[in-house]
Amino acid sequence: MTVAIDWKVGFEIELMAPRGSTRLALAQRVSDRIQGSVSRYFQQDSEHSAVPGRPVFENLTLAFRVNDAAGNWAASFVDDLTLQADCDHGAAPLDGWYRIVGDDGRLLRLAARHCDAEEDLSRVLDPFAELFGTAPSAHEAGMIRVVDSQDMSLAIGAPLPGERERPCEIVTAPIAHNHAEQLTALLDDAKSLGFIVPVEGATHLHFDAAKLCNTHFISRFVPIVLRHGPALRQLVGVNPSCVRIGGWPDAVSALVETPEFLAMSWEDACGALAMTKLTKYCDFNLVNMVKGFADKHTLEVRILPSHMEADAIVMATALFEGLIRFALGDDEYARLHSTARLIEAMPLTGTVREYWVKRLAHLPGPA
Repeated sequence: MTVAIDWKVGFEIELMAPRGSTRLALAQRVSDRIQGSVSRYFQQDSEHSAVPGRPVFENLTLAFRVNDAAGNWAASFVDDLTLQADCDHGAAPLDGWYRIVGDDGRLLRLAARHCDAEEDLSRVLDPFAELFGTAPSAHEAGMIRVVDSQDMSLAIGAPLPGERERPCEIVTAPIAHNHAEQLTALLDDAKSLGFIVPVEGATHLHFDAAKLCNTHFISRFVPIVLRHGPALRQLVGVNPSCVRIGGWPDAVSALVETPEFLAMSWEDACGALAMTKLTKYCDFNLVNMVKGFADKHTLEVRILPSHMEADAIVMATALFEGLIRFALGDDEYARLHSTARLIEAMPLTGTVREYWVKRLAHLPGPA
């Protein structure tokens, strides 16, 4: 099934390496196929902590960037701390695999900037400690601790237990053309190595936001999603085990459905949206647009399950491209009480529309 996407989109596909393998194996397979190169770097993520007074631990974990033969970024292969059920939490660490943890994300970003992820655990934190005029100290179980001059803990490096080398989120560079072909090649590499869909797995779509940074789009997109979001979740088969998804704060709809918001400049609108306490952990992530991140200036769709087949991902991408293009237009949306009518109104090709209308017809409840 050939479906063309006419938008620059980055993809994040969560997979799991088979036991005895790692995300590095997939990075190397992709690098070999495109005659590229692999480099190791730190990826930052957070997790809830059981330590009193420290609700969140920030993590730097080992990630792998693949560049093509010309030196351009092709894809990265990173950990995702939400992928837990498939891992043996009692498994011993593999040689050379470690993480750096702390309770201040700013300090870990500083560590990532100054430390070389290619170094082994015994030396990797030396440059970070030097910034504070101290030296790392070794502790039991192979841990390395860095403190400041007042003996306040800054970061701890530790061997990576619990098969945390197995989770593998494929993060593609933005793809402008031949989306299906490029995703098929990546997923074929993964299947050839025995990678699987994780219990909590998801796929995220990052639509380039260059055309979307205006209040006209936001004031239409938000109410359309609020009305049709539950049906869209059912339609694409959101993974019930997936975490870090959900709705926007109520303050978002209260803001964007006012005439005052529509009249705002984009800069003022971003300031107002930031005051609603938006987070990235929702079905449709607007934070990357609102904060204007240069390296990820996107509208992110987070409700797709993980897939091992590119066609399923591309067909969903076409659906949400149609939704975005509809919200960019001027057609009346308040009359579209059913999701079936919304799909009929979207600018979709006949193949894509037919596919989703048929799926919608098989869902329980009114379409």
